[in-house]
Amino acid sequence: MSLPDIASPRSASPRLAALAGYLLAGILFGIILTKSEAVSWFRIQEMFRFQSFHMYGIIGSAIAVAAVALQIIKRNRIRSLDGELIHVPAKSMGTGRHYAIGGTLFGIGWGLAGACPGPIFALMGTGAWVMAIVLLSATLGTWAYGWMKPHLPH
Repeated sequence: MSLPDIASPRSASPRLAALAGYLLAGILFGIILTKSEAVSWFRIQEMFRFQSFHMYGIIGSAIAVAAVALQIIKRNRIRSLDGELIHVPAKSMGTGRHYAIGGTLFGIGWGLAGACPGPIFALMGTGAWVMAIVLLSATLGTWAYGWMKPHLPH
């Protein structure tokens, strides 16, 4: 049995329904980030100064939920909306230098901006439109990485 063509009119309605589900999940995620104060610049500064466990608890909970969800996906051989088997490829740690450098750059950006990528949209949703500059900068940084990637020592 083949999947319907994405461009066909018959498949447009289920596709839009799936996208609406993603939009609602994103809105719910933003509400949760806001209510848990994960988007609070003060909470982020407390974390980086080791003054509060609040953000570490949120991050630890997210890691635990993701680990359980990945195990459920693997054990039950869950498929994507397109019917493809979801597969998470194994990562090669190597020396770990690129993870350390990337993590450091990510942390510096997070500390300077007061937000990592997920809360940028939630903060914009709360009216902090200055985060549009952070979003633009993150987008340009992602583009620059993609442009430089062939020349980097991976």
